[in-house]
Amino acid sequence: MERSTAAHRLGTAAWLGLLLFVVTAVAVQPMREDLHWLDAPLSLYLMGPGGHWLQAAYFVLAAALGLLGAGYYLALSRRARSAAPWLLFVGAGLGLCVTALAHSNLPGREPTLEGWLHGTAAQTAFLCVTTAMLLQSWRLRGDPHWRSRFPAAFALALACFVAIWVDALWHGMPRGLEQRLVIGLILVWLLQAARWLRVGPARR
Repeated sequence: MERSTAAHRLGTAAWLGLLLFVVTAVAVQPMREDLHWLDAPLSLYLMGPGGHWLQAAYFVLAAALGLLGAGYYLALSRRARSAAPWLLFVGAGLGLCVTALAHSNLPGREPTLEGWLHGTAAQTAFLCVTTAMLLQSWRLRGDPHWRSRFPAAFALALACFVAIWVDALWHGMPRGLEQRLVIGLILVWLLQAARWLRVGPARR
């Protein structure tokens, strides 16, 4: 009962953190009249008006990922749980923190070491979080109480994993739109996973 209660509280905290990130990320974009959301990646909004709010939201998102991983580690049975997804969520969070603090390269300007660090950290965060999502979804199969959540969780996690590679290798649509679609898919999985922690395993 204690583990279940702790997992519920962690899920609630993660869910609130994720919502705060979404609200902040949407709210700061109208502050930048010099950028158009279809073309500008979210990284450019970390600088300039409202940038400090988005930086703070990245740190909140990083914390939410760690809480989510901890919640599922507590929620699943001993046989089904693994520290690997939790560690990957934490790794993604660290990548987000570096991404928030290191400024990205600006269009039309010479690339910088800081810009390289920003890009590397961002890609690391994407790769770590989607891999964590896949592993965590797969782990649901090992717990009879959570097994019914597996198909939906794994299917969406797989779609997100494929999407980050499509985003990296194919640029057939505006950069800002393409990135937001990927981020949106990932956030849908994360919000759903946090909600499941809040409500507990599905009734059989």
